[in-house]
Amino acid sequence: MSLFKKARDFQENKLEMSQVFGRVKRIDSTKIVGEKLSVRVGESVEIVAEKIGLKTLGMVTESGEDSFSVTPFGFVEGFKTGDKILKVSNGLTISVGNGLLGRVVNPFMQPIDDKGEIVGNKFEMSVIRPPISAMKRGMINEKFPVGVKTIDGFLTIGKGQKIGIFAGSGVGKSTLLGMVVRGSNSPVKIVALIGERGREIPEFIHKNLGGNLKDTVIVVATSDDSALMRKYGAFSAMSVAEYFKEQGRDVLFMMDSVTRFAMAQREIGLALGEPPTSKGYPPSSLSLLPQLMERAGKEDGKGSITAVFTVLIEGDDMSDPIADQSRSILDGHIVLSRSLTDSGIYPPIDILRSSSRVMSDVVIPEHLKASQKFKKLLALLKDNETLIRIGAYHKGSDKELDEAISRKNMMEDFMKQPPYEKSDFDQATKHLIKIVNEPVK
Repeated sequence: MSLFKKARDFQENKLEMSQVFGRVKRIDSTKIVGEKLSVRVGESVEIVAEKIGLKTLGMVTESGEDSFSVTPFGFVEGFKTGDKILKVSNGLTISVGNGLLGRVVNPFMQPIDDKGEIVGNKFEMSVIRPPISAMKRGMINEKFPVGVKTIDGFLTIGKGQKIGIFAGSGVGKSTLLGMVVRGSNSPVKIVALIGERGREIPEFIHKNLGGNLKDTVIVVATSDDSALMRKYGAFSAMSVAEYFKEQGRDVLFMMDSVTRFAMAQREIGLALGEPPTSKGYPPSSLSLLPQLMERAGKEDGKGSITAVFTVLIEGDDMSDPIADQSRSILDGHIVLSRSLTDSGIYPPIDILRSSSRVMSDVVIPEHLKASQKFKKLLALLKDNETLIRIGAYHKGSDKELDEAISRKNMMEDFMKQPPYEKSDFDQATKHLIKIVNEPVK
């Protein structure tokens, strides 16, 4: 029986109240301190204000000799000292199954799409699970086309790879996510929208996905949800992906965004008294990232989880602590450039600052060679842009730069792609090879 089912049964008076309960000792804006109940860190509890019929779920996040701290999934308004605290379960579990496909759910797998109750969820999975063992990980040696020319051409993703999309606000992360979801041929797609504005959820579904949720599960924890809901929303979504992976399926997992996930842990950590470090993030915010990200990958004898995480970089600063930590964990990074957006190039992927660490293992040598030459020509154009614009460069001074200038229009056209256009991987590869190898005039 899942935590959500138990909580619902309790609210419907189907679950008998245990005679053993604790009391609320102190309440502040983000946590509840309890006493007189033996609990372990990670256990789930129910806080009950009997006189006004108010209940909320919470998780034990700190345990002392005489007291313990509970971070609630909801809000603390309405509770007071002396209210009861009861154990609900020994861990956070969710009900998963094929019934989730095509649905929009909250972190407890409760539907929020007005399509009725979810049927077919018979398997219970823990939300917090260990990553794939290092020696059980399969080699990433198959390409994973996503239907975006710039990614397939220069930052080819491998099946089971973890990659990040790094961008400032308003550059186009969500639109690119939609292109990847629509463009990939993955049999199962899990999208975790963590900490986003409520307005963006239907917009993402109808605008970026075209309203098509076939083979897709969307897990939502909006910015107005509690920090604990935002934190465990990401872990719940990953558990759903692991369920399908263990059935032997190749899963595409997408999460927007890692930064808001880390911000949720920052709220929790600071409330528990952790010392703030760079930009106010406590150590737990940084240590939490590999616990989530390393659960993706390819496992021998099972399926794979190919993961795409978005990272919001404040002020386009790639040295942001969350961006820096994420880049060190992931197997590649895609950087979106505001200047490319201003130049009319979309998707605005800065291929010179981006990298896929597995590309050389999943593409043919001709593709890799063409990609490297394209980047070299693009770097020459960028380094000499000012000279070219003011007319200070004279043709014939540099043969390689002359070649770059002659191919400039073809290169820029290749980097452009309308949001609702899907690119074929083989055709894109042939086009790329042709651009860099055909004779110049």
